[in-house]
Amino acid sequence: MITATGQRIDGVHQRPVLSGKVLRRVAVTGLAAGLLAGVAAPGVAAADSSVAMAKAAAGQERPELKETVEAFIDAGFAGMQARVHDQRGEWVGSAGVRKLGAAAKPPTNGRFWAGSVTKTFTATLVLQLVAEGRIALDAPVAGYLPELGLDRRITVRMLLQHTSGLFNYTGEYYDDGTVVPGTPASGDEWLANRFRSYRPEELVRLALSKPARFEPGTDQNYSNTNYTLALLLIEKVTGRSYAAEMRRRILRPLDLKGTVVPGNRTELPGPHAHGYYRYEEDGQEKVVDIARQNLSLLAGAGDIISTTQDLHTFISALNGGKLLPAPLLAEMRKPYGKYNYGFGLFVQDLGPDCGTVYQHNGSPPHGYGALMYSSPDGSKTLTASVTWVDEATRGPVKDFQKLVDKLVQEVFCGGHDGAADEAKPAQ
Repeated sequence: MITATGQRIDGVHQRPVLSGKVLRRVAVTGLAAGLLAGVAAPGVAAADSSVAMAKAAAGQERPELKETVEAFIDAGFAGMQARVHDQRGEWVGSAGVRKLGAAAKPPTNGRFWAGSVTKTFTATLVLQLVAEGRIALDAPVAGYLPELGLDRRITVRMLLQHTSGLFNYTGEYYDDGTVVPGTPASGDEWLANRFRSYRPEELVRLALSKPARFEPGTDQNYSNTNYTLALLLIEKVTGRSYAAEMRRRILRPLDLKGTVVPGNRTELPGPHAHGYYRYEEDGQEKVVDIARQNLSLLAGAGDIISTTQDLHTFISALNGGKLLPAPLLAEMRKPYGKYNYGFGLFVQDLGPDCGTVYQHNGSPPHGYGALMYSSPDGSKTLTASVTWVDEATRGPVKDFQKLVDKLVQEVFCGGHDGAADEAKPAQ
């Protein structure tokens, strides 16, 4: 069992991780742990500017949030930026360093690789097409993509809920300890291939060349293959690229200027913090800056670039009913299976004092992570990005789960302990 707040943020490895598992501490030489005081971000929307200023000022006085963010740096993360919207206004803060060996703090609205947060965007696009009558949730995916030779029992719903049984193209971990590798998606092999370009069809065909994990609809297994297939479904039905549909349907209407579907782009545009990967070569330890990487590896499943402001705007608009009709939003947020997963969202019950939150966290293969949480009405949100020095063991920081749990509790429960949730996969 692991709590949803305690899951390892990882868009590549899907083996569940126990919340009590102790991760290896990463010693980051020369990390500055100074916390940037919470600041009110410009452009807080309010009918009266004086009201907006009062809310922003109130939002600055949040020592409990400063402390929980700074705790990530004390534990060994390189940097963190966080944004909270609630009844007290907006609070924004950052801690640590933007880059190893430098004193500058992470930008409070810098861009980052957002990993599996992408799945919530992709699911929203599919559901908008459902609302238009162009896709049916319970129709066979093979009817839309006959060229792939999919099992006709696999429906669109199964893709979004991770119940298709399809092999995860970034590799599978089985209960008996067996590991079946996929595309190079972690460790030193990934490092050597981090600029390689992949086509979505190539990733899906690799998955289809492997045995299915289970019969369609009989179990649940978090698999990037499902959402890369959803990308192909969007492109086939609309006749336009996934990136074009993302811009047309979500990014432009919400004015998400910091969010990008990168394709084969390897650069993080504008101000950003740096993630790292550490490895050994010829007996010597080396640390590589991995701010540049090609995330076509996770097309539709974990490839977007975003900011904490954009993730707040998106998840608040989604849960506020601005992107989907009410019946489809209700379907999206209905928990299913052992992961309490809806369509691109984990449904997490924090207990009677805190209520329910809808969330999806994520990370590309190494060095970056993103958090995205929202109350049911979208009025309270937590969005954040962390960077660290990663390594092949995938154990970046000791007690990471406790840190995320404490931050979520502070935002949504006022510091009270939330209830443990059902087992979730790494994201």
